[in-house]
Amino acid sequence: MTSPPINLQIQTLPDSPGVYQYYDKEGKILYVGKAKNLRKRVSSYFNKIHDTAKTNVLVKKIVTIKHIVVPTETDALLLENNLIKKLQPRYNVMLRDDKSYPWICIKREPFSRIFSTRRMIKDGSEYFGPYTSFKTVHTILDLIKELYPLRTCNYDLNQKNIESGKFKVCLEFHIGNCKGPCEGHESLENYQQEVDAIREILKGNFKESLKDFKKKMILLAQNMEFEEAQKLKEKIEVLENYQSRSMVANPKITNVDVFSIVSDEGAAYVNFLQISHGSIIRSHTMELKKKLDETDEELLELAIIEMRERFHLLSKEVIVPFEVDLGENIKVTVPQLGDKKQILELSIRNAKFFRMDQMKQMQIVDPDRHTNRIMAQMKKDLRLHEEPRHIECFDNSNIQGTNPVSACVVFKDGKPSKKDYRHFNIKTVEGPNDFASMEEVVYRRYKRLLDENQPLPQLIIIDGGKGQLSSALKSIDDLGLRGKIAIIGIAKRLEELFYPGDSVPLYLDKKSETLKVIQQLRNEAHRFGITFHRDKRSKAALNSSIESIPGIGEKTMQTLIKHFKSVKRLKLATEKEISEVVGLSKAKKITDFYQAPNN
Repeated sequence: MTSPPINLQIQTLPDSPGVYQYYDKEGKILYVGKAKNLRKRVSSYFNKIHDTAKTNVLVKKIVTIKHIVVPTETDALLLENNLIKKLQPRYNVMLRDDKSYPWICIKREPFSRIFSTRRMIKDGSEYFGPYTSFKTVHTILDLIKELYPLRTCNYDLNQKNIESGKFKVCLEFHIGNCKGPCEGHESLENYQQEVDAIREILKGNFKESLKDFKKKMILLAQNMEFEEAQKLKEKIEVLENYQSRSMVANPKITNVDVFSIVSDEGAAYVNFLQISHGSIIRSHTMELKKKLDETDEELLELAIIEMRERFHLLSKEVIVPFEVDLGENIKVTVPQLGDKKQILELSIRNAKFFRMDQMKQMQIVDPDRHTNRIMAQMKKDLRLHEEPRHIECFDNSNIQGTNPVSACVVFKDGKPSKKDYRHFNIKTVEGPNDFASMEEVVYRRYKRLLDENQPLPQLIIIDGGKGQLSSALKSIDDLGLRGKIAIIGIAKRLEELFYPGDSVPLYLDKKSETLKVIQQLRNEAHRFGITFHRDKRSKAALNSSIESIPGIGEKTMQTLIKHFKSVKRLKLATEKEISEVVGLSKAKKITDFYQAPNN
């Protein structure tokens, strides 16, 4: 059956919250989204040209629009999440961690066992988690083992079996890891009290266990049972050390989930911290692969719904960096200061570190993908028509007008290409004139590239403000390259970028990768230019100094320059050292000259 025209399908959409689905001409699902107002949201796809090519391609492929109306936007968010996981639409965000996570199980049985598992069996047992790594699970189980001696066997310890003497104590009893309930050495009531205390620890509440241990320790000490009191003291220290590692500034903050997001061109990273009784009891970071130009708000909402469902989170409050819509039943807090702000900053830091780790791994495993991502980011940030695979940066160097030089450094695929670096001696400009010098070197550089049919860069960066940029533009115009090469100027404050004909500078985020590449370019151009300038200045000083020594000609001068490099080193050299280079008589003339009072 042929679908009606798109505009007709949009007109018939309701103004209610719901989920929309886009299909192509073959009936394949392309995209699932949620909206407060279905008609407004869907029509926004078709009434403008989008910033990203992916969205424009998606819109061209849409032939059929289906929708599901729900009571609230929260219901729409849940439904959208379920449909994305079930249908896996091509243009939706990819949730890149579908692992099975470990749980800690308190088995429903007499003398409950406590162990880790990846499978949840609905037999009435209690499950705590899921935890994001087995390392965390092992740490918690080791803590419990140190505090409470529990059984590890899988015997059916009902009262009848114990009374009949069916089981015998094992090595665990003899080394003190179990109190031997299988032979009736420990009562069920006492054992279950310890399980109750462990249940509180798994919920993040350490207070009751600490209080209980301290009370028992004082009682034992009063009864002169110092060895047993010492054992309890050691358990208190273990518990306090474990708690201090995961302590949050304010222990009053309890049953709160913290979410933060860090994103770039291709992905977003959402960190989640679960806070219970003043302790962080769980942390997890999820990567969301972008498929369209989703906003951070949309991605964070999706991630929160996903994680709350996956980790069975029931908290009534979430802490987030900006307002998100999670329905009326959940309190959304955007802290501005205090302990909650500190926890949020901790979560953001975790997300950033996770992203950095992912970037490093990508750089090692797939360097091309890393380069492509940076190039795409630079193209977007600098508003370029193509990716700046080949960038050249110019910097002038002179001190009070002496020995003016210019340097050109070249980056290819975001990395220095040192074999392509070039130095320029200023030929046509007299005195300290940075503008005229820039005009000269830019003209000479690209005139030569054109004459030799060498590839031109996609981007030229001029180290200087509007004046140097205007000078460089004159040469670009003279060579007929205006519009063929993008050119920008960077001011002394590195965040300011100037574009031809635009008086208002573009400001880049200080933490952006684009700015880091530009910063590296300018630093490299500065270093390269200064090194050349120093060499030239030093040689000029050496030349002028040696030329004034009577009886020393040009050939001797060149030999001395080559050997001693600087006037200072020549002055400090002994007559014998100089004689080894130019002979005894010339060495005497040079040392006599430098030892004279006037010199």
